[in-house]
Amino acid sequence: MRQKSTWAALLSGVLVANSAPHLASAVAGRRHLTPLAGRDSSPAVNGAWGAANLAGGLLLLRRAAGAPSPSRWDERLPWFEAGAAAFSVWMAGSEIVLRVNTPRAVDTGHPRSSRG
Repeated sequence: MRQKSTWAALLSGVLVANSAPHLASAVAGRRHLTPLAGRDSSPAVNGAWGAANLAGGLLLLRRAAGAPSPSRWDERLPWFEAGAAAFSVWMAGSEIVLRVNTPRAVDTGHPRSSRG
């Protein structure tokens, strides 16, 4: 497999993974950060950004796959999955630390209860 198609499969996994929170925000009617309109991106903007990421990722993956071959995946599948997994872990971690899309807990000075 050519190195170029390896990188394309990895990047396509990143793009497809990036589409998920934006499409989920659009369907749920929530605001979510996009490069198009910043932190207050509307559900419609998120839908457009999510669709663009999904389409771009799938087109890139199709190009990386090359001519139709046997019906089974080759080594590009783990590269696609690695891109999706790495991006998902990075986004979850950055959201936990930076709270870009979720509000920070307000410190009331009282310890948190383990009961709801």
